[in-house]
Amino acid sequence: MAKSNKTKQVLFGTSNADYSLTTRLDVSDLNLSKCPTEGCKGSPIITDTASGEIICGACGFVLLERSVDPNPEHVSDYAEFATKTRTGPEQSLTLYDMGMMTVISDKDAMGRTLSGDIKNTFGRLKVLNNRSRMASSNRTLRSALLLLYSLKTKLGLPDSTAENAAYLYRKAMQKKITIGRSARGIMAASVYLACRQTDVPRSLVDISEAANVSKKEISRAYRNLIEKFSISLDPCNPSEFVTKIAHEARISEKTQRDALKTLSQLHENGTSAGKNPMALAAATLYMSCVLNGEKKTQSEIAKASGVTSVTIRNRYAALKKEIKLQDTE
Repeated sequence: MAKSNKTKQVLFGTSNADYSLTTRLDVSDLNLSKCPTEGCKGSPIITDTASGEIICGACGFVLLERSVDPNPEHVSDYAEFATKTRTGPEQSLTLYDMGMMTVISDKDAMGRTLSGDIKNTFGRLKVLNNRSRMASSNRTLRSALLLLYSLKTKLGLPDSTAENAAYLYRKAMQKKITIGRSARGIMAASVYLACRQTDVPRSLVDISEAANVSKKEISRAYRNLIEKFSISLDPCNPSEFVTKIAHEARISEKTQRDALKTLSQLHENGTSAGKNPMALAAATLYMSCVLNGEKKTQSEIAKASGVTSVTIRNRYAALKKEIKLQDTE
């Protein structure tokens, strides 16, 4: 059935200007439930997404041309999303401007060059915009977020943890906690606190090495954030570090499972409370290696875990007494 191209006469009148204006309206604002053709039943109403037309299924009358497709864009990566989406990339606290960049152009919306007076006004706005970006607090925030991006890449942090860390740092800036303190130390402490809140197993030593900030400085800033924000955290679970240490030391899967069972037993008995979770996980892995006959030295596990061999040896001796294990070395 042939389609009739009389939309503008029926719905919007005969003016081309009116038609070009009303075609920008949302389809939901128009009454397209009935066909205006006399004698037509007016059903069904067909939406052709390929051509952007809404058609009467009974007589073929075109109710609306060039309709807006409300469906979301289907993209596969971030670059394609940023170039094809209608609203731009989503907002993120990890970005300096939260994804809402201000761009001042020398042309208007139609692509025409601005007049001399308006161009001077916009040039002045560009200068003020650049000066606001170069303020002292903004430069500090920019460098801190660059450090956050570096830590996210080095430590393999998920997006949720990075967002939480950026939120904590921005909140610290609002409460003026960053005044007189190192921005790198505050950001590293925010990352460690975010890891603790999101149950991401990253130790203080890992963050200290990745951020090139001393462990003492991060610990001081971390305690300050905990106090100022009144945050209560559960103790770290040693089981979270077993997989990380085993991967670094190349320990078998069976030994990892035995270590997790031992840690679960210690947790049920309440003997793991108050102990360094990383040292406890390393000592439990070493004990599982001894029981399974897997040849791993205390130095290898100490290097993988970031604790000293003396700590592993002392914790291993205490574990043997707690679970009543005979000396098999």
